[in-house]
Amino acid sequence: MKKIWQLGLTAILAVFLLAACGTATQDKPKVEGTPKSEVVTAEFPLTLTDAVGKEITLETAPATIVSMIPSNTEILFELGLADEVVGVNDYDDYPAEVAEKEKIGGQEFNVEKIVSMNPEIVFAHESGLGKGEAGLQQIRDAGIPVFVVKNAANFEETYTTIETIGQATGKTVEAEKIITDMKAKVEEVLAKTATVENKKTVFVETSPAPDIYTPGKNTFMDQMLEMIGAENIAADKENWFMIAPEEIVNRNPDVIIVLYDYIETAVADVYARPGFDTITAIKEKAVVQVQENITSRTGPRLAEGLEEIAKAIYPEAFGE
Repeated sequence: MKKIWQLGLTAILAVFLLAACGTATQDKPKVEGTPKSEVVTAEFPLTLTDAVGKEITLETAPATIVSMIPSNTEILFELGLADEVVGVNDYDDYPAEVAEKEKIGGQEFNVEKIVSMNPEIVFAHESGLGKGEAGLQQIRDAGIPVFVVKNAANFEETYTTIETIGQATGKTVEAEKIITDMKAKVEEVLAKTATVENKKTVFVETSPAPDIYTPGKNTFMDQMLEMIGAENIAADKENWFMIAPEEIVNRNPDVIIVLYDYIETAVADVYARPGFDTITAIKEKAVVQVQENITSRTGPRLAEGLEEIAKAIYPEAFGE
């Protein structure tokens, strides 16, 4: 079950990515759901329009918050709102303090529990709308503001998401600091990989045999590989798809990145697959495990995820 949830969440988060941003009305600042580059401010009362076009109005910065997805939670904690967060997703695991928070469920969340917490805002997510819209409406009907955060398709839209959540919570200064630090890290990584002369081909594995899945074109992972000058061998197909082991052998990647960690022998299993001994990545001992969460959660650690991917492919550029 955990494997299915992790794969599904990764695919959803990486494939449907877009972000929200802010505009202002004369009497109440208002944030629309389209990307925007200007620095926003936190002025209350504040009216926000979320990913599904619904408006909420906040008279003051919320003192109690429920976060319904790990990426939202990571943003909120990085903004310094650990005390304000009263409820989190069952799969939240970062930072460590989230273990002390009340759990509200996963994709199938506990509406009654959320309502009983009486939060001043609930941060939902566009990726959970398939099964969760009816439950979100129940929360709204209970008089609790729900803000549905849009998915982010790239780093710029991730910055906008952080900026918007920062505005909604009165933490615009903190949000800008997070964004500035992320941009600096990204520039550092791109500067190092720009000096690499021999560009490599890469296969990214998000689930093991027998059902091996990989990200293709129009995924966040494909974009990250392109940013650092690596070639995704699965870029001839769209989104996440299942690929046969024989096809991986035929495409002969220079590097294989394993993104799942729920199997302790994940890397060893790749090396041991029948027929894989002819692949360059196997012969060169270039099968590397990278933590999935920092590459799939569109939040403050995403720049760190880009760096880890770059190190896995071009360790020489980082002195490793």
